[in-house]
Amino acid sequence: MNIIDDLIWRGAIHQQTDAEGLQQLTKEKSISLYCGVDPTGDSMHIGHLIPFMILKRFQLAGHNPVILIGGATGSIGDPSGRASERTLQTMDVVKENARKLTEQVDRIFLSKEEDADNSYRVVNNYDWLSKIDLLSFLRDYGKHFNINVMLAKDIVASRLDTGISFTEFTYQILQSIDFHHLYNELDVQLQIGGADQWGNITAGLDFIRRMEGPEAKAFGLTIPLMLRSDGQKFGKSAGGETIWLDAEKTTPYEFYQFWLNQTDEDVIKFIKYFTFLSKEEIEALEEEVKTQPHLRVAQRTLAEEVTRFVHGEEALKEAQTITEALFSGEVQDLTVEQIEQGFKNMPQFTTSLIDENLPIWLTEVSIAPSRRQAREFVSGGAIRINGEQIKDLDFTITKDHTIGGKYIIVRRGRRNYYLVTLED
Repeated sequence: MNIIDDLIWRGAIHQQTDAEGLQQLTKEKSISLYCGVDPTGDSMHIGHLIPFMILKRFQLAGHNPVILIGGATGSIGDPSGRASERTLQTMDVVKENARKLTEQVDRIFLSKEEDADNSYRVVNNYDWLSKIDLLSFLRDYGKHFNINVMLAKDIVASRLDTGISFTEFTYQILQSIDFHHLYNELDVQLQIGGADQWGNITAGLDFIRRMEGPEAKAFGLTIPLMLRSDGQKFGKSAGGETIWLDAEKTTPYEFYQFWLNQTDEDVIKFIKYFTFLSKEEIEALEEEVKTQPHLRVAQRTLAEEVTRFVHGEEALKEAQTITEALFSGEVQDLTVEQIEQGFKNMPQFTTSLIDENLPIWLTEVSIAPSRRQAREFVSGGAIRINGEQIKDLDFTITKDHTIGGKYIIVRRGRRNYYLVTLED
């Protein structure tokens, strides 16, 4: 299946500037294409993953992705999707963010197999945009952009009521310069972006044709806005937390759980977007959702595929180990590192209280509201310490009950976990 046909089947194309021309071009030869990300933060999130999955598909189909880190554009801010001006960051912060984003991009696009074709490039637009002086910008570039046309772009028009600075207004000119530069230097013929980037992409195409002639073969493609079945924007956990690609900000366990908890209504759409499974494999999973939804085979497959892709096989195994331990209650063999991942967002308490009767200890660390209630929990078999059910009211918590000399895992009932950290 041609790469464009595959993207259409996956529902991954929103707009194309010349669908027939791009289809033909990708059949004729391997092309170079690019997508950009501005280093406005020190990590990408799963929203950034959507266009990069498209670039990766092109790479696997024999094409050459170019990932542009916006070291220059990130220092001024893209007006897209914002009702107000961005807070400008120092260049030192922008450079450090660019370094971290480059590391994340390498993990996505660099294949570990010895015979793999790692035909991708990471570039930084600071390398060329920083060399343009003010007069050259106005004479050589600004002269080619009509203010009326720029104002009509959705990306700018949406900001006219609230106001937009000249700094952010010029963003589409800078992005157009990027496209033209990559067209000339790296033979990049296709730019990919989110639906909100359509105005910037078409501005770049207009600029290329002004500079190179109307026959210049350059194309633009945008991806749909990703929405859940309930109409909510995709990209955050149920608690509203952003799902980052940085394992320090969102642990591989949290990342795995995010995908595992997708609904039956959304899971196949997300499998089409975020995995490299074949059409036949996805159709089989779709049938599983219809006939055996309680098994959640599709959700497990989605979580495994995306976690492996972003964090690697070892991190996936860790996430699965933690998941299984918490589900079964067999938490006693978890390592300190696994506990810190799995209990990051669970109720936590800190105490120096040790060598104490269990009902008293449960009350003192606030797991039970009163000693009477604590005794009822214990005698009723509702309390497990590090996976072991305790029904003895005379049971004493000691240092020997800590994992790694630091943590005690308390489970109350079937699903209520608490992490108690023992202070020295």
